[in-house]
Amino acid sequence: MNLHEYQAKQLFARYGLPAPVGYACTTPREAEEAASKIGAGPWVVKCQVHAGGRGKAGGVKVVNSKEDIRAFAENWLGKRLVTYQTDANGQPVNQILVEAATDIAKELYLGAVVDRSSRRVVFMASTEGGVEIEKVAEETPHLIHKVALDPLTGPMPYQGRELAFKLGLEGKLVQQFTKIFMGLATIFLERDLALIEINPLVITKQGDLICLDGKLGADGNALFRQPDLREMRDQSQEDPREAQAAQWELNYVALDGNIGCMVNGAVWRWVRWTSLNCTAANRLTSLTLAAAQPKNV
Repeated sequence: MNLHEYQAKQLFARYGLPAPVGYACTTPREAEEAASKIGAGPWVVKCQVHAGGRGKAGGVKVVNSKEDIRAFAENWLGKRLVTYQTDANGQPVNQILVEAATDIAKELYLGAVVDRSSRRVVFMASTEGGVEIEKVAEETPHLIHKVALDPLTGPMPYQGRELAFKLGLEGKLVQQFTKIFMGLATIFLERDLALIEINPLVITKQGDLICLDGKLGADGNALFRQPDLREMRDQSQEDPREAQAAQWELNYVALDGNIGCMVNGAVWRWVRWTSLNCTAANRLTSLTLAAAQPKNV
């Protein structure tokens, strides 16, 4: 389950991580009022959808007047944003994030995932912030630095410092980076996440680190013990068929084609898909029953 950027930043604030002051708005009037609360411009306005590539698609803009904020909100609220990570229909824009603009000196990357091979949470950091980490891994993998969390000790400050040094940080930036690293690790473990990402993590012209963007993915199998995250779920960003199936603890994957598969386990799903592909058939959907309660099937 993914969260919106503004929701990720709300969690960052709870854990004491630095992020721009901002407000999620559902109307043009709210967007203008948010700018007044923040103070003098410039401001940044961002469409809130579960997809990357918003900036290139026109969903992120720096504005200098409240009139421009209203115009941006009127243009996007209720519309759909199409990016390289969405299908042709795009994702619905129901909220606009208005926040203070940041003077950027340098962009970094910091994120973590569950590494299945090592069975540990692995943090990744790079000097190539603002770029898709998959692209960095493919073209310049030597620019990605990693540390793995020991499940017995958890995150250690020295690991944050190690990453900071590899990024070329010095002085107070090392201390700030270590604090952010420890905070992200705590969020990841306490909130049962599968993914956490700050891209970019920026060094401001004033010489401070700030979380300019935030992406969180929660482990769906652990949502039963994360009620506050469960309430943050935005089903408008999901395929309606998948969202309905999730209410019954069913793993439904919507695909193009004309054949539906109902299987008992992920392995059988892939076996069936492979056999269908071998016959040149188009698969339509997949419904996995393995994790479902008998009463829901």
